[in-house]
Amino acid sequence: MQLVPKTKLAPEFDPILEKIILDVGGMKCAGCVNAVERQLTQHPGVKSACVNLATEVAVVESETGAVDADALAQKLTAVGFPTQPRKTSGTAAGEISTLPDPAERQRREMQSSVRQLAIAAILLLLSGSGHFGNLGTSVLPVLNNIWFHCGLATIALLIPGRPILVDGWLGWRRNAPNMNTLVGLGTLTAYIASLVALLFPKMGWECFFDEPVMMLGFILLGRTLEQQARGRAAAAFRKLLALQPQVARLIANPEKGGMGSSSVEIPAEQVRVGEWVQVLPGDKIPVDGEVVVGKTTVDESMLTGEAVPVIKQPGDMVTGGTLNQSGAIAIQTTRTGNDTTLAQIVALVEAAQTRKAPVQKLADTVAGYFTYGVLTASVLTFVFWYFFGTHIWADVNMSGGMEMMGHATHEAPYSPLLISLKLAIAVMVVACPCALGLATPTAILVGTAMGAERGLLIKGGDVLEKVHKLNTVVFDKTGTLTTGNPIVTDCLLIEEMGSKEPHSHSTTLTASPLPTPYSLIQLAAAVESGTHHPLAKAIQQEAQQQQLSIPEAVDFHTEPGLGVSAVVEGKVVLLGNWDWLSWHGIAINETAQQVAQDLATDGKTVVCVAVGGALAGLIAVSDTLRPDAQSTVDKLRQMGLRVMLLSGDRKEAANAIAKQLGLDSADVIAGVPPAKKAAAIQALQGQEIQREGIPNPKSKIQNSKSVVAMVGDGINDAPALSQADVGIALHSGTDVAMETAEIVLMRDRLNDVVESIQLSRATFNKIRQNLFWAFAYNTVGIPLAAGVLFPSLGFVLNPSGAAALMAFSSVSVVTNSILLRRLAHHP
Repeated sequence: MQLVPKTKLAPEFDPILEKIILDVGGMKCAGCVNAVERQLTQHPGVKSACVNLATEVAVVESETGAVDADALAQKLTAVGFPTQPRKTSGTAAGEISTLPDPAERQRREMQSSVRQLAIAAILLLLSGSGHFGNLGTSVLPVLNNIWFHCGLATIALLIPGRPILVDGWLGWRRNAPNMNTLVGLGTLTAYIASLVALLFPKMGWECFFDEPVMMLGFILLGRTLEQQARGRAAAAFRKLLALQPQVARLIANPEKGGMGSSSVEIPAEQVRVGEWVQVLPGDKIPVDGEVVVGKTTVDESMLTGEAVPVIKQPGDMVTGGTLNQSGAIAIQTTRTGNDTTLAQIVALVEAAQTRKAPVQKLADTVAGYFTYGVLTASVLTFVFWYFFGTHIWADVNMSGGMEMMGHATHEAPYSPLLISLKLAIAVMVVACPCALGLATPTAILVGTAMGAERGLLIKGGDVLEKVHKLNTVVFDKTGTLTTGNPIVTDCLLIEEMGSKEPHSHSTTLTASPLPTPYSLIQLAAAVESGTHHPLAKAIQQEAQQQQLSIPEAVDFHTEPGLGVSAVVEGKVVLLGNWDWLSWHGIAINETAQQVAQDLATDGKTVVCVAVGGALAGLIAVSDTLRPDAQSTVDKLRQMGLRVMLLSGDRKEAANAIAKQLGLDSADVIAGVPPAKKAAAIQALQGQEIQREGIPNPKSKIQNSKSVVAMVGDGINDAPALSQADVGIALHSGTDVAMETAEIVLMRDRLNDVVESIQLSRATFNKIRQNLFWAFAYNTVGIPLAAGVLFPSLGFVLNPSGAAALMAFSSVSVVTNSILLRRLAHHP
């Protein structure tokens, strides 16, 4: 059993839920998926179940301890779906499966399919030789013998067709008929009708033993191509799974010999937090950890998509699965097993592939009744043509119509029974529930695996659909649009504001000393030592650069988004915005307000410093834009999205950043503390968005409610990320980003916001294309096979042609999903 990271689907107030991962075999089409889901949801204690046909995985959600995974597996195995629960052994690799290696299992299945196809192809060639006139029969006269063709059809049913017939019968017996049931009924009906005609020639029926042979041949060809395409679709995900190293070099006594101490190879899953591990050049780093000895370069492309190696030295963090390139290092383990970044990525990607898009619900609903509907349509087709059609259109040359079915050698008209029977068989064979079942999972499989390769974690089909509906993207400012590394630009004492213009680093102004023996920067740095806000880091760095001593501060108090206070040298020192100082009853004169206004207009964040209940001075801090901020905003606007800025800074500072990005003041929401950002997003979601208000609209956005994506750093923005329709987090090394956001950008690049939206849109478009094709194919194919064009055009789809079309439909859906990979070269 496997626990995956929390998402919006499992909010904090819900009971603790357990996710059981099952590997399910024997699924052939959407009908099988529906049958498996029905069996699982009927089991006591199961809250929900989601089954993926492409990856052959079922995810069952239940309250912890309420369901036995082995019991679920036995239940599915008993009804014809061989199932095994996945067992965790403490690592990502261990949690994947106790079944044979996926690539090896697929290779064996592919070999079996190719063997069956080869046999079917030989039988098809021999059976079809009669259609080439005297070319084949002059060489081998037996090819024209009807008993020989009967033997070919019998062999086809017993060898390559046997698995189809057996699985179709099992599906029928467990009241869950599937695609194999339809194909099996079609081929058996054709074979039995031909056998009756052969054994009782006085009945005047025609033998068509070539039909079951051709049907099985085309179906096996289609399934082999489909299986190959599905393997290609899953290749990227298997590559991700293979990244987890299996072996680690444990340093037994690091306190004695350091990295020079002897090491012993142990399974990576047995490494514990705090232990030292030696990593040699060329090794994969087995766990997440901190470099304690040595210097090297590490290839982190598996995590970030960046090919340029990163220099690592003592104090730097490394991630399990990345490749050590140049030097030997020792790392101290910080996270192992399921807690490592790679394990979390694997869990998220795997979970994403079982989260269905809401648009798939229609396909699932149809699939549940599809096979029964097709069988009904087949029966109605037979009844109509036998009792009515052949009498209403008696003047139609039935033999001519049948010539279009590949029987030009037969000169006598077909009997009404055979006409009706062939049309009914064609209806059974042409229907393809498999295309419906593969439409969504194959596209999500390719899209999410591609995203993981590029450092874009998209958490499921439901996210893809919401991204497709987006019309507004809201950016947090600090640390998201900006670098998050602000610097101090101005430091002004209150006594000098009337005669001095703000200028850079004016800490040398000492004409009016503070009420303490320390400078303004020293006091501010002392207070900010009790917090980790980016502004605090800037002030402390400024004090370090000036080599100033930092006085001791006590009694820290922080109010997020407002300010911080502490006691320094017996005096209360406050740092924060106007609201923070006003709340503490500190008066602010007009001169100071004007100076602060001027600084804010320049795009600087102003920190007020009060000492002993009076305003002592102002410190201005500026945070520069990320290099790719402008291009990201421009591209999003070109895509037809409204781009907005959400910030806790004063409106003047936020407007200055917005002006640099070309945003209107109407698109700026400023002065919002972290605790109220979620409410701001909620208010925005209730607003109407006007199409004409979006620059260069290229999307199909109509006047509607705002569908909002929030882009943040995943720390202070967690509530807003959760409130937004789509939360996009720049991965800042925190688990908050993984758990809260629905799209995680592992490379911390702002341009990846654009790429993730483009990939999500492209993947969802593939889902819609696949579903359209699956529905359109069945909507057109079934009436065509039922003879809707026969009276007017004399066109009839024979059973073997129907089988070829059915096989093509599944292959086309999977192939269309694989075409997503073209985005790797044309994003």
